Amino acid sequence: MARVVVLGAGVSGHTAAPYLRRGLDKSHEVIVVAPNKDYNYIPSNIWVGTGRMSHKRVHFPLAPIYKKAGIDFRQAKAVSFHPEGDEQHKKGYVTIEYTAGAKQGQQEKVEYDFLVNATGPKLNFEGTEGLMPGTNKVVSVCSWTHADHAAKELKKIIERLKKGEKLKILIGTGHPMATCQGAAFEYVLNVEHELDRQGVRKNAEIYFITNEPEAGEFGVGSMIFKVPMKGILSGEQLADMLFKDKGIISIPEAGVQKVEDGKVYYETLSGEYKTQEFDFAMLIPQFTGQGFKAYGKNGEDVTDKLFAPNGFMKVDADYTPKPFEKWSVKDWPDTYQNPNYKNIFAPGIAFAPPHTMSKPAKSKNGTPIFPSPPRTGMPSGISAKIVADNIISMIKNNNTELPHKANMGRFGAICVASAGYGWKKGSAITMTIYPIVNDFEKYPSGRDQSKTKGEMGLAGHWMKYALHVLFKYKAKLKPFWWMIPE
Repeated sequence: MARVVVLGAGVSGHTAAPYLRRGLDKSHEVIVVAPNKDYNYIPSNIWVGTGRMSHKRVHFPLAPIYKKAGIDFRQAKAVSFHPEGDEQHKKGYVTIEYTAGAKQGQQEKVEYDFLVNATGPKLNFEGTEGLMPGTNKVVSVCSWTHADHAAKELKKIIERLKKGEKLKILIGTGHPMATCQGAAFEYVLNVEHELDRQGVRKNAEIYFITNEPEAGEFGVGSMIFKVPMKGILSGEQLADMLFKDKGIISIPEAGVQKVEDGKVYYETLSGEYKTQEFDFAMLIPQFTGQGFKAYGKNGEDVTDKLFAPNGFMKVDADYTPKPFEKWSVKDWPDTYQNPNYKNIFAPGIAFAPPHTMSKPAKSKNGTPIFPSPPRTGMPSGISAKIVADNIISMIKNNNTELPHKANMGRFGAICVASAGYGWKKGSAITMTIYPIVNDFEKYPSGRDQSKTKGEMGLAGHWMKYALHVLFKYKAKLKPFWWMIPE
């Protein structure tokens, strides 16, 4: 009998665990450890954050779903890793601490034969002074609770705008090395759409602040799209066209340093220090690893065998420092397996990327200002399924072979970016990108132009809403859920 422990129940964890359970017979255990009781379908948080969707439609309890599926669910957080075990535990184990119920606050050592670290990122709001949601007129859409709070605060802003006040709205990234620019991009377009729908757009100045070279780069290097009726456009050109059409003022190449009540302080790549006032702000924080420690058989610190300095887990990537011109898709992981402990894997945001996808840039003052590499959404789901398939293969075949591979430089992704909610007046940008990581050795522009495309319109909104329904169905493990691709 093998025991597989999955840490985390976000996109990666909640993808890996059901596939493991489905692929292994009942003699094997699948345990999920997650600090929260609910699953959150994060892509729809932006709609919650504008008040167009109830928070109840983006989250649901995990315990009954896992019970029905035969998965052992423990509402707890990981505390420390012990990949070599100790005198009492011959197998590797993780120390967990329960976050709810009768055992709340109690710690437990959970042994495993295979471990999937799908803990995702730490939302490092503390990394930027004054950025904590609920303070300084700042909100977030990173979780359903944050998004629900954002909707309430935005409603207050709309009421003030209806009274004729002239207000400033600031949306974007809140750290020089932030990622997830796509969520900020969607949110600023949805807020603009909502203000227009409510008839108060003329009273608001809307700003988009980002650490990207230009809005629309999204942390993946410049994307070149074939856009119907528009021809060949870069992601930056598409964003610029949208922002000009909607009157959104873009502030690129900006590293936010500090937030005060109604004012943000930022540094530009040119080395200037500037400020921007606001009445309402949503700024994406820096993502870091969870900061776990790992210990060897005799209690010695082996954290550097499992984790990179940024706190994300080391996998089968090439972490050798090299200049930007030498970066390659070959640097990126194929199996998401830790090189030192072969029974430990880290899909999705939990793995340490070998380098960024954007070209590194520093201000004249020496401050790095550029996006960290995104691994959310489809890449998280695909890497989690690959990990599950490989663990199933290792258990069933009693070998160390990993037949399944998913290098982000070898597969593509589909993204539907909402530009406004509404069955008749909604809009979204439907994008395909192949491959995710630029492959300049194979493609002159870095990507296959026949598979990297974009289109915007009402049909895109219908598609994004359809994905909301479809992936919630899959996440609830409804009949034939496995037939829905990641």
